[in-house]
Amino acid sequence: MARGTVVIVGAGHAGFQLAASLRQHGFSERICLINDEAHLPYQRPPLSKAYLKGDGRPDSLMFRPDKFYREQHIELIADRAASIDRAARRLLLASGSSLDYGHLVLATGARNRLLDLPNANLRDVRYLRALDESEALRQRIASARRVVVIGAGFIGLEFAATARAKGLEVDVVELGARVMARAVTAEISDFFQERHAAAGIRIHLGVQATSIESDGANVAGISLSDGRHVPADLVVVGVGVLPNVKLADQAGLPVAAGIIVNEQLLTPDPDISAIGDCALFASPRFGASLRLESVQNATDHARCVAARLTGDAKTYDGLPWFWSDQGEDKLQIAGLTTGYDRVVVRGDRGQGSFSAFCYKSGQLVGVESINRASDHVFGRRVLAMNRSIEPEQAADTGFDLKAALT
Repeated sequence: MARGTVVIVGAGHAGFQLAASLRQHGFSERICLINDEAHLPYQRPPLSKAYLKGDGRPDSLMFRPDKFYREQHIELIADRAASIDRAARRLLLASGSSLDYGHLVLATGARNRLLDLPNANLRDVRYLRALDESEALRQRIASARRVVVIGAGFIGLEFAATARAKGLEVDVVELGARVMARAVTAEISDFFQERHAAAGIRIHLGVQATSIESDGANVAGISLSDGRHVPADLVVVGVGVLPNVKLADQAGLPVAAGIIVNEQLLTPDPDISAIGDCALFASPRFGASLRLESVQNATDHARCVAARLTGDAKTYDGLPWFWSDQGEDKLQIAGLTTGYDRVVVRGDRGQGSFSAFCYKSGQLVGVESINRASDHVFGRRVLAMNRSIEPEQAADTGFDLKAALT
C-alpha cells in the first residue's frame, strides 16, 4: 500500500483514470497530476472523428470539469516533468519546482513519429494526436481543397474519411500492401479499402512519399517513390507514434520499446510504476511483453495500479480491445490477432456487417468486427474467459454464440 504523495506524470486516459480510481479506492493522501497541455485532461479518440468534423467545443472532450479535481482533492499541476531524483524520491519540474513522492507513476504516453522528408516543417504539414492539433486541423480543412494523408493506419483513415465527408479531395499514401496491415486481417483491410474508394478517396499502396513540394511557403503536393506527383495544399501525417521513455531512461530505469515493467506494472524501482501507451509490460495472458496503444489498455492499467497502491495487488491480465470509426463504419477488435493462421468470416460482407474470427493452432485469438457489435461483445467475453469456439461454429450464423459462454 502506498504511503505519502502519489505523483502521476501525464494527464491522458491513464493518468486521469489513476487519479480518479485512487480516490474511488479510498486513497486519502495527496495526489498530484502533472499535465503538460493547456487544457483540462481530455479524451483523445474524438480528435480524429467527431471533434474534427466540428461536433462540440473543447470542453465537450474533458473527462471532468474543473470542480471535479477540487472536490476530489486532486492537484492538477500545469507543468512538465524534467527529471527524477530516485534516491530522494523527488520529481523535478520544468518550472524549477519539485515534488516529493511516496510513489511515482509514469503515464507519459507517446508522441507522433515525425516525417523525415524535405519540407516536412512547412506550416501545412500537420499531425493529429493532441487537442491543439485537432483544433488547428478543424479550422484548416474548412479552407483546404486537396489533402494528402501519409499513412493508412487508424488515424490516417479516420482523418481521410472525415476530410472527404467535408468535401476535400483526399489521397492516402501507404508503403504497405494494404491499409491497416499491421492491425487487422486482409478481410478487414479489403473491406475498408473498398469503402474508402467508393467514397472517392484515392489510396496509393506500396509507395512512399519522397518529398513534400512547395511553392515557396506553402505545400504544393508530394512526390512519390514511383515518380508520380500528387497535388495538395495540406498534408496530414499518420505514420505511428513513439513511446515517451526519455524521463525514465535518464533516471536509469530500463527501457526498450517502452518503459519496462513487470506483470503488476512496476519498474525495478519499487517506488515507480508505468502505465498506458508508454509501458512495455509483462503479460502472463500472452506470454510476452506488450506495449499497446488503446484507451482500454490505459484505463485498465490505471485501475490495476490504483488497486495495488491501496492494498489489493494483482497481476495485470486485461484483455485488449480496440475500435476505429471510419466514415459510417465501426471497426471493433477483441484480443490480439498477431500470428493467426486461419480466418473465418461470420456475417455478410456485402451488407457491410461481418466479423473475422482469427485462429492460431485451432484456438480463437481475436475477433475483428465491422458494424457487428454483438460479435465484438462475444469476442471480449469468450477471450476473457480463455475459451474458444470451433471455426465451423464461428462461420455458422445459425450457431448461438451465447451458448458458448454458458
